[in-house]
Amino acid sequence: MGEVTIGGAKNAALGILAAAILTDEEVTIDNLPDVRDINVLLEAMEDIGAKVERKGRHVVRIRGNSIDSIHVDGEFVRRIRASYYLLGALLGKYRRAEVALPGGCDIGCRPIDQHLKGFRGLGARAEVEYGMVVAEAENLKGGHVYLDVVSVGATINIMLAAVLAEGNTILENAAKEPHIVDVANMLNSMGANIKGAGTDVIRIRGVERLHGTEYSIIPDQIEAGTFMLAAAVTRGDITVRNTIPKHLEAISAKLLEMGCEVVEFDDAVRVVGKPKLGSTHVKTLPYPGFPTDMQPQISVALALASGTSMVTESIFENRFKYVDELARMGAKIKVEGNVAVIDGIDHFMGTSLTAPDLRAGAALVLAGLAADGYTVVDEIKYIQRGYEDFDEKLRTLGAVIEQAEDEREMKRFKLRAM
Repeated sequence: MGEVTIGGAKNAALGILAAAILTDEEVTIDNLPDVRDINVLLEAMEDIGAKVERKGRHVVRIRGNSIDSIHVDGEFVRRIRASYYLLGALLGKYRRAEVALPGGCDIGCRPIDQHLKGFRGLGARAEVEYGMVVAEAENLKGGHVYLDVVSVGATINIMLAAVLAEGNTILENAAKEPHIVDVANMLNSMGANIKGAGTDVIRIRGVERLHGTEYSIIPDQIEAGTFMLAAAVTRGDITVRNTIPKHLEAISAKLLEMGCEVVEFDDAVRVVGKPKLGSTHVKTLPYPGFPTDMQPQISVALALASGTSMVTESIFENRFKYVDELARMGAKIKVEGNVAVIDGIDHFMGTSLTAPDLRAGAALVLAGLAADGYTVVDEIKYIQRGYEDFDEKLRTLGAVIEQAEDEREMKRFKLRAM
């Protein structure tokens, strides 16, 4: 039994950091998660001339009046997908942007075509040239943009560009995720005029300029969900604090179906795992459906549930790469196309694993906590992209876990843990 406090939402923070450079005035952002993706984006912003001042681990001050380049490139930028938010921000403010094609986790095709479509809908020329995304416009004008697929990234990027465009923009089939609402709220606090964020139609009236603000980021729904699943996987009892339970309803519903106890408070959720979990079927969908970023974690729990479960991945086609690693622990999972059929087993066996991406890496750690013997998870750099102090937080809940730099440290850990 234990408690864990959730940090700021990484996916909201990335859009909010980009929004901060839309004004020349000072912007202070609080509840910023201290994770690799955030730090890389801040580096990229400094690289183009923005003033970035850390006021503590979770607070940053940004001033965009000293930006001297609209060209965003470099090794660090190519490592994270969210560097593309600088496209919308720079295009909105300076009417031109050049950003290196982004990287991130290899979980499947995440095309940038909807972003480009959105920019063109505002009257910009937007193309991919020599590995760079280039967008420019003499006059950025409000327009009617219909997204062919629901895209969180494109929704945020179009909002960033449209707030300083001339006239009105209507964005249809927009993503509805909590971090869309958070970015819109932050932009509105800077003087933007955005209505409808959180619904599938967002209306933006362009303004001439934005001003400075102080803004606090919402809690991270995926970090919260990961610890909720940790309770189910380990049959534990965890109270997850600093959350917005409404954002977690799809996850809570599945945990209840599996037989866990879920108690909601104003800003916390308590999950009590049971000795025997039941099977269920899960299909990932855009918010308010079950999040694709929680799919590996729930699959780990279902691999230890009695009966047969089916998990359908409808967002990213490469999201089952972790299944081979779970099979090494004894899991019985068969993947056919975008569906995983999971036959529950009694227990996992500890072994050496490699994290293939951010969320799968966290899921493999949860599997290791529930396994007999020792488990080693390599490539934890992926986990550090999106989870702050993951091992430390798990330790406070009673987990026997440590980061090890080499073989010697691993041997020491095993001796201490005996």
